[in-house]
Amino acid sequence: MSGWQNEGVGNPTATRPPQPWTAPTASDPVAATLRLPGSKSMTARALVLAALASGPSTLDRPLRARDTELMAGGLRALGSHVSISDDERWLVRPHPPVGPAHVDVGLAGTVMRFLPPVAGLAAGRVTFDGDPHARTRPLGPLIDALRALGVRIDAPPVGSLPLVVLGAGRVAGGEVVIDASASSQLVSGLLLAGPRFDRGVVVRHEGPPVPSAPHVRMTVQMLRAAGAAVDDTTPDVWVVEPGPLTGRGWEIEPDLSGAAPFFAAALVTGGEVTLQGWPRSSLQPVERLRELLHRMGGEVTLGTDGLRVRGTGTVRGLDADLSDVGELTPVLSALTLLADTPSRLTGIGHIRGHETDRVTALAKEFTALGADITETRDGLEIRPRPLRGGTFRTYADHRMAHAAAVAGLAVPGIEVDDVTCTSKTMPEFPALWSGMVTGKN
Repeated sequence: MSGWQNEGVGNPTATRPPQPWTAPTASDPVAATLRLPGSKSMTARALVLAALASGPSTLDRPLRARDTELMAGGLRALGSHVSISDDERWLVRPHPPVGPAHVDVGLAGTVMRFLPPVAGLAAGRVTFDGDPHARTRPLGPLIDALRALGVRIDAPPVGSLPLVVLGAGRVAGGEVVIDASASSQLVSGLLLAGPRFDRGVVVRHEGPPVPSAPHVRMTVQMLRAAGAAVDDTTPDVWVVEPGPLTGRGWEIEPDLSGAAPFFAAALVTGGEVTLQGWPRSSLQPVERLRELLHRMGGEVTLGTDGLRVRGTGTVRGLDADLSDVGELTPVLSALTLLADTPSRLTGIGHIRGHETDRVTALAKEFTALGADITETRDGLEIRPRPLRGGTFRTYADHRMAHAAAVAGLAVPGIEVDDVTCTSKTMPEFPALWSGMVTGKN
């Protein structure tokens, strides 16, 4: 490593040819100890806070994947020096945001929602665009909020990509009302840049409940760790005072959502999976995942060797509101298809706006494999029955591939149409998964 370089690892948005992948079937209980890549959510937030800080920062054990490389690339485009050539430690030296610049968001919700507020601080024109489906992801409330805070933005009438932020070198800030019921990232994006606004920011949510609330709590905790003054004592109101952010070292936890399919494998096969490197106190909703897996028949323990899940080989059905952990829906839905009783998953209408409409996609693809699954407005109703092999389409969504992998443990012949979509958050997924199933990890 030679100083602070704008180093990359090639074009993270380069088009990859589709790669079909047959999900391996488990003939024995899995028994694996793994170390997974870092949390996407923590890596993204740490990168933004580092780029807005008053001094250098490091990220230890960050996630190297398409989404986080796009975030690093976007921050470079805005002027910060980001070195990611060392997989174990990334280095960030901040620079006041500058324009003109172009930010490729790919299909990353974090990039398209965290960086427009940063771009408002740039003196110049900053354009945003990404993959075709990115133009369908909800951005309107964020655009309206930024305009109310004094940021000039050109965007389609529907409030989507592509958009242009006409930065003035500063953002007045102040109080803003937003409906963040489509995504918690709409709140987090405003909060992360808030300390750099002239008057800070007061974000008031009005509307149905904000989904994935643990992610907003993560944002608040990481802001405080960087020296920001944040008041979240009033429900649905977040107050961020103006002030400097401190450069620091960030220890990135393993990714909880990425861990979910590996934990599910323990339940499906009656085996045991231990994931190393889990902190005793986590910024991620580990307790919520522990509760859900316990209800489905798993035993979850956190010890000195890591987070361990044991299964009995019997999977119980689940009736649960997943509004706070919608990212877990694809894996949990695959588990419920293999359960001994019917299941009902609710509170997940917001995941229709994720990488794909996950509610419809899960219902459609599993029905094609013989599942008895009904799509509702905000959830899925699943009645277990024997499944068959066949092609499972991912719609370029990494979580869909994870769901297919879990089902494939018990159902031979499930072929994922394109496993390269897992590079979005875990490029190592196919190799790690196959190694776990075959016992070669």
